[in-house]
Amino acid sequence: MSHYIERPRFFCSLGGALSTLEALPETIPILHCAAGCAGNIAWAQNGGSALQVGGYCGGLAVPSSNVGEHDVVFGGTDRLREQIESTLELMEGRLYVVITGCVTEIIGDDIRSVTAEFSDRADIVAANTGGFKGNSYWGYDIVLSEIVRRYVKKNADKKKKSVNILGIVPYMDCFWRGNLTGVRRLLEKIGLEVNTFFTDEDTLDGVQNSSSAALNIVLSDVYGLETAKTYESAHNVPYITATLPVGPTASAELLRSVSKALQLEVDVEAIIENESRRYYKYLTPLVDVYNDADLQKYSVIVGDVNYAVALTRFLADDLGWSPALIQFTDPLNEEQQAQISTKLKGNGLFADPKVVFDTNASEAIRYINEMYPKRESDKYAETIAPAFVVGSSLERDLALKIGAPHLSVSFPVSNRAAINRGYTGFDGGLTLTEDLLSAAVAAR
Repeated sequence: MSHYIERPRFFCSLGGALSTLEALPETIPILHCAAGCAGNIAWAQNGGSALQVGGYCGGLAVPSSNVGEHDVVFGGTDRLREQIESTLELMEGRLYVVITGCVTEIIGDDIRSVTAEFSDRADIVAANTGGFKGNSYWGYDIVLSEIVRRYVKKNADKKKKSVNILGIVPYMDCFWRGNLTGVRRLLEKIGLEVNTFFTDEDTLDGVQNSSSAALNIVLSDVYGLETAKTYESAHNVPYITATLPVGPTASAELLRSVSKALQLEVDVEAIIENESRRYYKYLTPLVDVYNDADLQKYSVIVGDVNYAVALTRFLADDLGWSPALIQFTDPLNEEQQAQISTKLKGNGLFADPKVVFDTNASEAIRYINEMYPKRESDKYAETIAPAFVVGSSLERDLALKIGAPHLSVSFPVSNRAAINRGYTGFDGGLTLTEDLLSAAVAAR
């Protein structure tokens, strides 16, 4: 075996699909997989999603066929049929979605023919999400794409000021609730009706009528794109991509690009100016201590493609920190890597950060040592100090090794609890600044 992933920062595609369905309102997931899959996913969520796990018909309470040896030999469709029957009887929901694990994918169970038997009794969708198909981010796209094809209304009349938000993956983004809410609040400032699917303000009606949107906004360079393409082909909804809007610079760019795409008759620059004025009014009292206490830092960013790009932009453009190393920990192909590298290096950052794509995050210390080799005899050697590490809980050891403060933002987050905290929009930038500077001074 030439390559392995050390301490992976994601689930399998089944886990991503399950997490997505747990976050959808009034939706009941039905697992068709081996015993233990749901439990493993639940405890992985508990240990990585900032203590968020479960809920109604989720976590350890999710319906599952729990196929065994008999089903592997003779087929598991009878067991799935039995499980759907009992779930419809016991679990109250409006949409039921069957998702598969590795075992049932390998033996070739025809889940669509089984779910079709229940179509006159409930809205039910089937998605092939065998764990070997990819990681949890792809599970998000697989299951949402099936819902878009099978459940979302066809031929809906378009609403010019209605948009859907894609690319923020529930639980894999531990701050997904707050981030989606922040994006909604931001886009509402330019008069849009925003469908975020997963927050407490969303309903399943919003999902079903989402084909009426005039535009899909994918807040990722990679994730959510397949779902957006499905919307485009099945419902004629175009899409644009953008960086997760953390802080004033990225938020202003999103407002401009969305307004342009929809050809809105709104004074976007006036809105941006007003929000920026309010943003910097909050920051003004921190300026003196920021300079006097030497709170400008070299930053090391480790995380998935959504956060690594967004945090780098925020730290450089808005907080004035110098990004030294950016490590992407999700598996990306060469085309995606080239696209992201170009985006970061061509962004006008005042520093030229080292960008690496390596799923093994323990390698970060090696990259830092290569950039700043230790020379015991040279007391004037350049070092990565003062530094700050922004990543997951797994980066605490890295922070200790280089003597830097640390904040867990990207998955897995096991040392923080997340409820409705978020980092998107102008207000999200203030929240992130508060968290970063609090961590920076906490150890003094």
